[in-house]
Amino acid sequence: MSGRAEIHHEHRDVNGGWLRPSVFGAMDGLVSNFALIAGVAGGSDDTRVIALAGIAGLAAGAFSMAGGEYVSVASQRELALAEIAVERRELERHPEAEQAELAQALVAKGVDPKLAAEVSAQISRDPEKALEVHAQAELGVTPQDLPKPKIAAVSSFCSFAVGAVLPLLPYLLGVTSLWLSAVLSCLALFGAGALVSAVTARSWWYSGLRQLVVGGVAAALTFGLGNLIGAGGL
Repeated sequence: MSGRAEIHHEHRDVNGGWLRPSVFGAMDGLVSNFALIAGVAGGSDDTRVIALAGIAGLAAGAFSMAGGEYVSVASQRELALAEIAVERRELERHPEAEQAELAQALVAKGVDPKLAAEVSAQISRDPEKALEVHAQAELGVTPQDLPKPKIAAVSSFCSFAVGAVLPLLPYLLGVTSLWLSAVLSCLALFGAGALVSAVTARSWWYSGLRQLVVGGVAAALTFGLGNLIGAGGL
């Protein structure tokens, strides 16, 4: 009989290392640029102005998303590394106290006190393994698996650009009406929402409709504002 435990199921990534910035970037790019283009189209019939606004919205949003995500994830990583360094020093200076702390944590999770002491002692024999276990228990992070700022930034930039280019595409191809951009954007909104359902517990139609409503309302309100401003000649 093999000593390895069989794995009968797999879990999806719930930490959002790549999923969160990618999904958020694509959704934000699609909704914000669709709304921006709709707003400008509501106040102007000049397709060159509308296209320029869409291009500017794509570029500004993509760089903003990438920069914000980089700083955010870098700050999160630096904080985690600083706290891991504190834990490493505590393990070096007070190994007995840290071992007892780990044993107590295991007891709090329902492990028998005697067994918890034995497990804690065994883990504490390897300083790196002890650091990993303490970091997971006290900080909720794994030292070897911290988020990477560059990956988050690139994911955000690319996903935002992909989302933002969809409502802009008809104007780049010479179309002069907002309707084609609106239809393409609405289809993309529904499709993106439905795609997200693959990694959530929601049904594809619910996720798709929810995203369609959110993006459609944002674009409609912005179009109305643009039309109001354009009609007022401001």
